[in-house]
Amino acid sequence: MDDALRALTNAAELARAFATEDHASRVRKLAMMVTASVRGGGKVLICGNGGSLCDATHFAEELTGRFRADRPAIPAIAIAEPGHLTCVANDFGFDRVFARGVEALGRAGDTLILLSTSGNSANIVAALEAGERAGMTTAALLGKSGGALRGRCDLEIIAPGETSDRIQEIHMLVLHTVVQLVEKELYGV
Repeated sequence: MDDALRALTNAAELARAFATEDHASRVRKLAMMVTASVRGGGKVLICGNGGSLCDATHFAEELTGRFRADRPAIPAIAIAEPGHLTCVANDFGFDRVFARGVEALGRAGDTLILLSTSGNSANIVAALEAGERAGMTTAALLGKSGGALRGRCDLEIIAPGETSDRIQEIHMLVLHTVVQLVEKELYGV
């Protein structure tokens, strides 16, 4: 088997292993958390590092823009604005870049979604703590053992795999499924 086929086969095997009723139940719960926030006049905040930040922005734009059908915009913000990230990193340290965004934008009734392949990023842990202080509902998409975030959020979904790329692929599958379920629940599309 060559490298390309090995990579595709590995990704398919991990997705297949993830497709369990337990994981589906957790994905449905995450969609209901988002739906409840939106119905209550709240929003979704999302954060992650590196590729997970890119996934956070992708998820936010699927909610605020369009996924599969035309419908009203769903309020979501990825804490990803370069000016904010560099200002906070410079003034307070990189460990505070997401927490300051949560402090500024997060309110009780909002949902905070944390993306971390390791679950150990200090800035993601700090964001969780800021979300808790704000009274937000919290969820984490994690990988490997779940790291320091395991057991700390209202909901956790742990993707199988040992490498960040495979974990992030499962995270994006989860996020796309959440958008699909939220659209159906809120707008019947």
